[in-house]
Amino acid sequence: MTAMANPTRTATALRRASEALLYAAGARSVKLRVPAPAVPTDNSEQLGLATPEFQDIELGRVAFRTAVAKTAEGKANRRSLIVSASAVETLTGQHGYASSRALFASAFGVLVDQVMLTITSASEIEAAGLIYAYRLELREPLAEIV
Repeated sequence: MTAMANPTRTATALRRASEALLYAAGARSVKLRVPAPAVPTDNSEQLGLATPEFQDIELGRVAFRTAVAKTAEGKANRRSLIVSASAVETLTGQHGYASSRALFASAFGVLVDQVMLTITSASEIEAAGLIYAYRLELREPLAEIV
């Protein structure tokens, strides 16, 4: 009789395998543009007079693809981005966000080759009860379509 596989070990193995696939698939790095932390001693910031500042943080290895093969005339191209869960968890902790959902909700967009793409949705990809990646659905700016 064979013993049942340990779900925790299986989930961890799935996460490691997904990260290895992202790395091996020629994955690239992109940047997430988020608001810079506020300076509590700055009176102009407290009054809302300061110009908002942003910082670009690297998302690490991602798989990037066109989500729709053909786009209708006058419509923005849609893209899909798969991000490693461990990279998102690291960024969430380093920048003081309560969750990945809060991180993506506060983001201004994703910077790819100096083009800012808008995040239209973010979802978790999970297996065996463990999140191993995140899928970001992105929209290119209409002005950039040639």
